[in-house]
Amino acid sequence: MIWVDRAVKKIKDEGARSEQTKRVEWVDDMKTPSGRIHVGSLRGVVVHDLIYKVLVENKIHAKFSYVFNDFDAMDGLPAYLDKQKWEKYMGVPLFKIPSPETGADNFAQFYAKEFIDVFSSMNCHPQIIWSHELYESGKMNDIIKLLLNETEKIRYIYKTVAKAEQPANWFPYNPVCEKCGKIGTTSVFKWDGEYVYYRCQQHMVKWAEGCSHEGKIEPVNGNGKLPWRLDWPAHWKVIGVTIESSGKDHMSSGGSYDMASHICRNILKIEPPDSLGGYEWFTIGGKKMSSSKGIGTSAKEASRILPPEVFRFLLVRTPITTHLDFDPYGETIPRLFDDYDRCLNSYFDKLENKIPQGKPGEVLLDFARIAELSVVRSLPQKRMLLPRFRSLVNLIKNNSNIEKYFTNQKKSELTDEEKKFLDERTKYAKIYLENYSQTDNRSNNQKPVKFHLTSNQRNFLQQLVEELKKTSDYASENLQQIIYRLIKNHNFKPKEVFSGFYRILINQDYGPKADDLLLKIGIKQAIDQIKNTLAKQNEAVNKNDHNNIFSDLQNNNIFTIDRQLAKKYPSITVGIAIIKKVSISPASIELKNRIDQFINEQTNLTNDIISSYPEALSYRKLYKETGIDWHSRRPSPEALLRRIATKKGLYSVNNCVDAYNLVVMRNKVSVGAFDLDKIIFPTILRFPKKDEEILLLGDKEPTKYKETEIAYFDQKGGYNIDFNYRDSQLTAISNETKNVLLNVDGVYEIGRNLVEKTLKESIEEIIKYCGGTLELTGIATADKL
Repeated sequence: MIWVDRAVKKIKDEGARSEQTKRVEWVDDMKTPSGRIHVGSLRGVVVHDLIYKVLVENKIHAKFSYVFNDFDAMDGLPAYLDKQKWEKYMGVPLFKIPSPETGADNFAQFYAKEFIDVFSSMNCHPQIIWSHELYESGKMNDIIKLLLNETEKIRYIYKTVAKAEQPANWFPYNPVCEKCGKIGTTSVFKWDGEYVYYRCQQHMVKWAEGCSHEGKIEPVNGNGKLPWRLDWPAHWKVIGVTIESSGKDHMSSGGSYDMASHICRNILKIEPPDSLGGYEWFTIGGKKMSSSKGIGTSAKEASRILPPEVFRFLLVRTPITTHLDFDPYGETIPRLFDDYDRCLNSYFDKLENKIPQGKPGEVLLDFARIAELSVVRSLPQKRMLLPRFRSLVNLIKNNSNIEKYFTNQKKSELTDEEKKFLDERTKYAKIYLENYSQTDNRSNNQKPVKFHLTSNQRNFLQQLVEELKKTSDYASENLQQIIYRLIKNHNFKPKEVFSGFYRILINQDYGPKADDLLLKIGIKQAIDQIKNTLAKQNEAVNKNDHNNIFSDLQNNNIFTIDRQLAKKYPSITVGIAIIKKVSISPASIELKNRIDQFINEQTNLTNDIISSYPEALSYRKLYKETGIDWHSRRPSPEALLRRIATKKGLYSVNNCVDAYNLVVMRNKVSVGAFDLDKIIFPTILRFPKKDEEILLLGDKEPTKYKETEIAYFDQKGGYNIDFNYRDSQLTAISNETKNVLLNVDGVYEIGRNLVEKTLKESIEEIIKYCGGTLELTGIATADKL
């Protein structure tokens, strides 16, 4: 069940409980047409359209309207309008301002119609209500008089709910000045039960200038309007609205909805509409929309980027409690089409009764439901070819015969419906290719992240280069076969080798299908990029230890690696440091903010991506070889990153642990910190002896070591388990800790360079947040014993 079905079920259940099953559910949304209406406002339209349609599906009598607040004053001049021509209209009601172009009666109608055209193309067809007509028709007259009579009570609500003081001579009404025609500069100072007395103030607002006229007027038939916080509930009352959600900026305590709800209950004597809890913002590249300032992309511009059903799909699939940030550059649009096709194929599965039982079937039914609610035109009644958007882009780039390609893929002639579908997708693929296929400057300006290829990654990439140089067939299927054969014939692990492949070509740990990426970049350029990176990495490997940060640890009275362990695992590398005179306390705001920033940067992180990291694979391999199930005992870097990927958040321990955990997550290398004063030297990394135990942090009973696992020991016993998986209670960092021992673990693909880098950064972070002085550092490597 997707979010809209859950919302309607709740409305239906609450209606049944309150015996209101026969009432009309009136769904409404509204917008001030102060300029080009931005794409973000489409979220409200689609949210309310979905609620309305699902209510009707559930046989609930419902209506759907959209109000344009065209009686509002022009209070901001759009950047794309000539200031000299339009500045004189600042403060004038929008419906009284001339249209910027022919084809509309006024300014508000021009921009409203542009928006209506867009949401109509997305299969949203609400009843349009013009706010000025409600006022001019007299439908608002009684409510205006009621609110003027209750001014004292309204001032109290402003004070207690909105925390805003209104002066004693303030009244909730803004007349249209009879002299200059402005509404944004007038204020009422007296109400006698029949007339309001007002002034058009010259400097009441910064964005408009009043004419200083003073007069009186009846507050009826469009002679003025209510302020926004009262105008909103008045519309609800007059129209009969029962459901209206809004952006989260209106839903805060003391905000517009809170204020309007108090007006409804205490003065208008109605229940406020169901807000559905409000909805999150819809932004472009992280920016909130603003209609009058021309920031971002207008709905009309955005509608040219995507087919209407795919645009609607974007909004349908995203729960309203989730912030939707749409950035059309790079991989966003191809991924969106892939997701849309996945849901459409689930719809076909549903038509063909191929939905499995259980949880997998529930997921597919949700996908099918999203496809059904994304409909703009009628959906196909039988399965049809869905030409992959990525493939279309590559075919256009290579001047290939598009129809022939997909005919061969289908192994039969395309139907007329399929040809029409293909033509439309081709149109949008060309738009994408011309305008959005390359990442924007923000992405291009990012510094490449340093990385080290594993031996498997190097072998795979070297052989891939050779195979690509041999072939002249650049069809997607042939490239897929080349990659598949390499992986199969050499037993490469796909997640591992593809991580290196994507890191070289697009500086990310994941990406589109490998064949699509090769075609997008160009085979020759891809070969050159891979060869250059391999050459640089080989050069770095051949430099041996000339650039080591820390010296070898020669002091066996501090630490050593057991010879038996070293013989079995010669790739083990351990970094050691001692920091004295630290001060342990809760993590600072600055440190917490840095951790939050790191978490926020991992928006695309998934468990699959984590599983592809060479560091994670190295620890898993060691765990497997020592008889430890890495599914139940996750190496510490993986455990921390998985909490981020699954949105579980991180625990804050103290300034020391939080500081080095930031390094652990950044470098994906495990670090342990221990209370130095509770360690009895020398220490050693070795296999446990029979019946040795450790009391782990958080446990009440000791855990018996396996004789095959790896742990650090001092002269009293073990102080951690499984290469810094978990630590002992006896040596844990606490508020009383004054001196710290650090261990950094490396094995297999986590070589000396990465261990040294992690040790250096851990020392720096701990001293930054805990103070202290560095007393000792060193590196112990198993292969030198």
